[in-house]
Amino acid sequence: MSNNAEDEESITRPLLSHSLCRSVSNATSQVAIVGSYLSPIESLDYEIIENEFFKQDWRSRSTVQICQYIFIKWTLCFFVGIIVSLVGFTNNLAVENIAGMKFVVTSNMMLAEKYLLAFLVFASSNFVLTLFSSLITAFVSPEAAGSGIPEVKAYLNGVDAPGILSFRTLVIKIVGSITAVSSSLLIGKAGPMVHTGACVAALMGQVGSEKYWRCLQYFKNDRDRRDLVTCGSAAGIAAAFRAPVGGVLFALEEMSSWWRSALLWRAFFTTAAVAIVLRALIDFCYTGKCGLFGTGGLIMFDVTEENTYHLEDVPLVLLLGVIGGILGSLYNFLLNKVLRIYNLIHEKGTAYKILIACSISIFTSCLLFGLPWLASCQPCPGDASEACPTIGRSGNYKKFQCPSNHYNDLASLIFNTNDDAIKNLFSKNTDSEFHWSSIVIFFVTCFFLSIFSYGIVAPAGLFVPVILVGASYGRLVGMLLGSRSDLNHGLFAVLGSASLLGGSMRMTVSLCVIILELTNNLLLLPLIMLVLLVSKTVADVFNENIYDLIMKLKGFPYLETHAEPYMRQLTVSDVVTGPLQLFHGIEKVSNIVHVLKSTRHNGFPVIDEPPLSQCPFLFGLVLRAHLVMLLKKKAFLPTPVPTGLDAFNQFTAWDFAKKGLGNGDKIEDIDLTEEEMEMFVDLHPFTNASPYTVVETMSLAKALILFREVGLRHLLVIPNISNVSNFLLILLLSYHEFAIST
Repeated sequence: MSNNAEDEESITRPLLSHSLCRSVSNATSQVAIVGSYLSPIESLDYEIIENEFFKQDWRSRSTVQICQYIFIKWTLCFFVGIIVSLVGFTNNLAVENIAGMKFVVTSNMMLAEKYLLAFLVFASSNFVLTLFSSLITAFVSPEAAGSGIPEVKAYLNGVDAPGILSFRTLVIKIVGSITAVSSSLLIGKAGPMVHTGACVAALMGQVGSEKYWRCLQYFKNDRDRRDLVTCGSAAGIAAAFRAPVGGVLFALEEMSSWWRSALLWRAFFTTAAVAIVLRALIDFCYTGKCGLFGTGGLIMFDVTEENTYHLEDVPLVLLLGVIGGILGSLYNFLLNKVLRIYNLIHEKGTAYKILIACSISIFTSCLLFGLPWLASCQPCPGDASEACPTIGRSGNYKKFQCPSNHYNDLASLIFNTNDDAIKNLFSKNTDSEFHWSSIVIFFVTCFFLSIFSYGIVAPAGLFVPVILVGASYGRLVGMLLGSRSDLNHGLFAVLGSASLLGGSMRMTVSLCVIILELTNNLLLLPLIMLVLLVSKTVADVFNENIYDLIMKLKGFPYLETHAEPYMRQLTVSDVVTGPLQLFHGIEKVSNIVHVLKSTRHNGFPVIDEPPLSQCPFLFGLVLRAHLVMLLKKKAFLPTPVPTGLDAFNQFTAWDFAKKGLGNGDKIEDIDLTEEEMEMFVDLHPFTNASPYTVVETMSLAKALILFREVGLRHLLVIPNISNVSNFLLILLLSYHEFAIST
């Protein structure tokens, strides 16, 4: 009988009382690994704050101002596309010339049989490039380390990490990526290009000043910046692979947590601008004025021949998909373990980070220079499509240590940039060009070197290394089993890349379109679709996609697209924390200052009580940034009476615009006198009177949908007891609390 009474009491007990018994105040921000350092993170206010000031501001706008706002959105997207395409072209131009010059000098010394000197030049140039990239990354902008895709993906999910989209990060990302990729490390530049595009977009969204660019005040909010960053990430992929449609789909499938048709149009417009500019720049390079870049770079692979395939080829394609799924999940598993080890070493200090990067560079140089000596020399084919051996430029037939009219097939893959190596593996009519032992050596080397190279303190991507590893194993399968199929080895390499990408990154639609745009061959569509579906399905059995694993490793509170089964069994009342801090509609200045200084909350419920209302009721939610602005402008009242519309005369929309890069006002910077501390502030005009509010019995699964799909930072939780008269029972569920609990 007593147990039944206790159960009944637990059902009707006020929500706040039992939650406070097991919770503590969330006085500090969550931390995560941003780049290569541990940093505090916050959430973003994607929700529109519909307070009276906001409504009055929009009502006062003319048709011209509204059109101006729309025009600014499209103009900024256009400039993002132009800038990102120029950066992408510059990256490729610099990498091809820096790495190309290194390979030319090394090859010339090899031709003169100065092998030791050639190794010293090759290794020392790689060492200097890696050292420079790691130094500027570690000391100037640690946020630029790694791919950047996990950070941008977390940002679009609602996580605001300091410095990830700053101008300093942008510069180091560009320069560091060029030098790191040029140093022959097994890393790519596609991931850094996504981060670069996001940085450009974020900076474009916060340019201007109150004096000269007042029209941009309407754009200074997290919601519009998020849309622009999404377009920037799409532009990054478009610039890296010359894949405008693939870039849009990549942003839709992998990056963005929230999408709508209007954003789709702007993202497509941005990538279209990228494609047009790149086409013009590549046409310029056809004139031979781009140095060693020539017609290379911007990895467009030539497998455009009449590829015919039949039903009997399907089992081999399925086999490629299964192998790709297993290898992709193994790749993710090993990379996750290596990154954990690197994080432990990085905690010892910057010197250890630099030491790891330099050690990986030396080890890579030794392997890349030594392994071609294991390969046998091949006679030049009589029907070669280019000069054999290749001397002084990129190509399929590197001479290395071989006699005249012979080439080293393994050196043809190693002594090229990663882009050119992929072109060689993808090239058509080259079934007899590579020996199977050379492909095995190259596959194993790239597989493990790409894993160990990614975690160093330098900008490094995963797309190109995964494509390279997949192409080598795909070509190996073609060499071993190709006699049973009419598919050429270059096509096997393409399908191998697709399968490993699907097994590692777990994307389907966007990867399919990107590969089609890379190879310029629509006939491959059915095979690529099949191999991606199989590889993703197989890999999902073992672990998550690589970017989700990295986000978890870094500690980003990422909200997944789906609700776990246990969330159906929990309610929001099970995860809220307290004690709750709230304000009255007209609040004393000293109380506001005390709460802001003693907590780190970013949203506070506002309630009205008699005599301002007949009974206590929830008025809305006010943001921390708005409270700080009210204190800064000293919009105080001598007596606790409503101000009405008079409060609007003291503020402009610019005052409440979101400051970028962590430059917002802080409560510690505001000085108030004793007299001002005893005054009052009317919070009604600045309180969001329509916050998202749910009852305490809502399931955690539904709350997840709200947080992710609507882009919430705060969710008010109220009790479902009809006779409650004390609104201290209101609870606030924040993004961080929800993400941590799930």
